[in-house]
Amino acid sequence: MNLEDRAYSVLVVSASESFNTAARELLPPSQYQPVCFTSNISEAKRQFADRSFDFVIINSPLPDDNGTRFAVDCCRSMTTVVLLLIRAEIHTETYSKAVPYGVFTLPKPTSKIIMSQALSWLASARERLRRLEKKTLSVEERMEEIRIVNRAKILLVSELHMTEPEAHRYIEKQAMDRCTSKREMAETIINTYS
Repeated sequence: MNLEDRAYSVLVVSASESFNTAARELLPPSQYQPVCFTSNISEAKRQFADRSFDFVIINSPLPDDNGTRFAVDCCRSMTTVVLLLIRAEIHTETYSKAVPYGVFTLPKPTSKIIMSQALSWLASARERLRRLEKKTLSVEERMEEIRIVNRAKILLVSELHMTEPEAHRYIEKQAMDRCTSKREMAETIINTYS
């Protein structure tokens, strides 16, 4: 899928109506959907628990918190990219607390041009996370295949009195002969001898 064709889900946490109006202009439905708005951290936590978001944009301060802890918590999901807008006078301190967790920060006030640029950074980071998710999935799938093949080898060793290398060669040869994967062959063996 091309980056231009992708739509990102966004949670905007802001108590400022002027910021929300500007955000609506910067987040057209063709690129960002759904876009959910909330005015406090408590409601944002509920929304974040209900569904995942590609981006979380926090306009600090909020009535119930400054948003730093929530920003860090969102980054722990490994699928969400967070932008925290914070007052310029406390930006450096907040940046040093949040950046180790992958939170992007911008000092306020900011401009629409900088916000547009920040949205492109968020998209870039989210795509990187997407690639890492795929790699993690393939590694997990490979590990599951190894576990299944090992289980089948144990059954062959105990039921047919093969050595471990013989069992391994047997699974590989049977998979090649039958034009199936080693995993499928191992599952057949497990079903046969279990």
